[in-house]
Amino acid sequence: MIEINKLNKKFGRVKVLEDVSLKIDKSGVFAILGPNGSGKTTLIKSILGMVIPQRGVIKINGDIISNQWLYRKSINYLPQIARFPDNLKVAELIRMITNLRGQKSNDKELIRLFKLEPFLDKKLGNLSGGTKQKVNLVLTFMFDSPILILDEPTTGLDPVSLIHLKELIKKEKEEGKTILITTHIMDFVEVIADEIVFLLEGNIYFEGTVDNLKKNSGKNSLEEAIATILTEENV
Repeated sequence: MIEINKLNKKFGRVKVLEDVSLKIDKSGVFAILGPNGSGKTTLIKSILGMVIPQRGVIKINGDIISNQWLYRKSINYLPQIARFPDNLKVAELIRMITNLRGQKSNDKELIRLFKLEPFLDKKLGNLSGGTKQKVNLVLTFMFDSPILILDEPTTGLDPVSLIHLKELIKKEKEEGKTILITTHIMDFVEVIADEIVFLLEGNIYFEGTVDNLKKNSGKNSLEEAIATILTEENV
């Protein structure tokens, strides 16, 4: 479904991705992990066509995405930072996105789930960060697409909303979706991810299950396993 072959990206003289190759040909939850500056966001934005690599090929469902845009209709994307027009009301934003996508939406169900009814007539500029993130989640999950890309989806969420997020991801997975997640919350990854892709200095350092990474590092938790990798690399 997603195939990346020898992807290279530099910003100026700084190499951000170097010969990254990755193939995800099944449904499930794939966590893209790595320290700050490891290339996670650049990789995601390359898949979305928001960043143009110097070299390499990305295919979605077998088709090369270079100079294409229709493939994006098969992707639901949650950005790390929700930047909305401050003067728009929540209901207006949801209606606008629904009209732009031209697809059937389950926004009402998600609004109830995240208890956003009291905020529908409020302007986005007046909302807290956590409430904006709930709106962000509604916009991401309200369309039925085979691929979801979630960049730091837990940011600002209260414990109840975090439980709802996990349930939504589990439901999408059960429906055969492919879900890419970036996050710094290792407990979340251990609960939700089927496999992880660990990036380090623009290269894929590890690809496999959480259990395999813990076994390879001799640690009992994912957090400890990641810390071991980073410590060894900095020695």
